[in-house]
Amino acid sequence: MRPPDIDGLAASTLQLPPGTWATVLDCLCERFLSVSRAQWIDRMARGRVMDGAGRAITPETPHRVGREVHYYREVVDEPVIPFDEAILHVDEDLLVADKPHFLPVTPAGGHVHETLLGRLIRRTGNTALAPLHRIDRETAGLVLFSTRPESRAQYQALFRERRIVKHYEALAPALPHLAFPHTRASRLVAGTPFFRMQEADGVANSETRIEVIARDGDRWRYALAPVTGRKHQLRVHMAALGAPIAGDPLYPEVRHRDPGDYTARLQLLARRLVFIDPLSGAERSLTSGFALDG
Repeated sequence: MRPPDIDGLAASTLQLPPGTWATVLDCLCERFLSVSRAQWIDRMARGRVMDGAGRAITPETPHRVGREVHYYREVVDEPVIPFDEAILHVDEDLLVADKPHFLPVTPAGGHVHETLLGRLIRRTGNTALAPLHRIDRETAGLVLFSTRPESRAQYQALFRERRIVKHYEALAPALPHLAFPHTRASRLVAGTPFFRMQEADGVANSETRIEVIARDGDRWRYALAPVTGRKHQLRVHMAALGAPIAGDPLYPEVRHRDPGDYTARLQLLARRLVFIDPLSGAERSLTSGFALDG
């Protein structure tokens, strides 16, 4: 039994592991050290923790190996991200959203309710919404959502089979020594810290085509077309060429940003998506309404 979404947030699921805990509460407290015992008890009192059959779990519910536990993530004093998304298109099968900078697509880390998915579910009332792809929290622009499970696989295939053309724009330092258009192909692997990516020796698993839109002094406007869709691919490739995207807090090195600091936006925009609709056969061309700073 799938628990209902609450305020646009889906429940997380845990299968209880072997252990000597007397209760489910004891297990949760030891497994999730960042959540206090009092917080778990409060969630249980509000019906935010339940078993696989949808029954409420209480502080006295005994631990049993393999028991399925559903719970709703919460962040104390989660900040409101002060930028609005836009819905550019919606029909029976597809929703196209224009995401602002700093808003994550789905829950992650300290962002639970303040996500594009959560906002759209609350706005449309459609709990079946599911993103068909992702863009970074730092990146603005277009994100496609499936509005119903029955046609979801056909839209997912567009990305898996590379039948959708993605156009990005970026502001970054000039690269006068390179001939354009330029293709960057490399092997991307997990880096250090864990949330970064890095290039490594070996067979390329990522490819980006790069062109110059405008040359303005020492900062140029680039058109980036990712052939593959690796995590942070555009950001890593531009940094590796010696032109890290303006405002990037992770590449070429990590730069600390205080909570609530929205002054230095990553100058990367998912500008345009073009594809043949797998249901209607019509060409769709969608363009973001956001703009970069330069």
